[in-house]
Amino acid sequence: MTEAVTRVLVADDQTVVREGIVMLLGLLPGIEVVGAAGDGEEAVALVERYHPDVVLMDLRMPRCDGVEATRRIRAAYPETEVVVLTTYADDDSLFPALQAGARGYLTKDAGAEEIARAVADVRAGAAGLSPQVQLRLLERLSEQPGRSGPAAERPAARPRELPDGLTVREAEVLALIAEGLSNAEIAQRLFVSQATVKTHINNLFAKTAVRDRAQAVAYAFRHGITGTQ
Repeated sequence: MTEAVTRVLVADDQTVVREGIVMLLGLLPGIEVVGAAGDGEEAVALVERYHPDVVLMDLRMPRCDGVEATRRIRAAYPETEVVVLTTYADDDSLFPALQAGARGYLTKDAGAEEIARAVADVRAGAAGLSPQVQLRLLERLSEQPGRSGPAAERPAARPRELPDGLTVREAEVLALIAEGLSNAEIAQRLFVSQATVKTHINNLFAKTAVRDRAQAVAYAFRHGITGTQ
């Protein structure tokens, strides 16, 4: 049986970087580069033309930056996933990109295997976050007020009332999504069926008004809903 090919669009304003990424992707099995854009406006136009499975999106670009391009692509073409590939992993870059709809976030020191894994992860419905980005999300959580000193060494008590009407089980599923687990892994962790996990995810997505797993990760860390609760 022929292996499914993932159609990828590359968006980066630096010609050398863009061409290098295209060349790198061309060497990876199961990936076909369908186009390359020099800014966000062109990226949106090429998504409309080619309908790629995944866009590798730079953030700092002229005319239309990567965050706005991601927001427009995810709104108009929800079947196209976005993986940010950028030099920056600071909060001002990371969280707006996730909130705009990016499912993956890598820095440009990522190797070919890491890029391929992120592309495969978002195609499978998981978050494609680099280890550095996951660490930053955890650090951001630890910086929340009231979590310094000896008390920070003890597990925090679960809030008396979860946000947006989430149930305790939905919050547990959300925390596992934030850890980067797939539906199958969540089902195994909670000893439930994948169908049950999918029901919980659909319910928590509706309650929190997030569109995908990457936005769910941002929501979880924003509200302190993680496995450290």
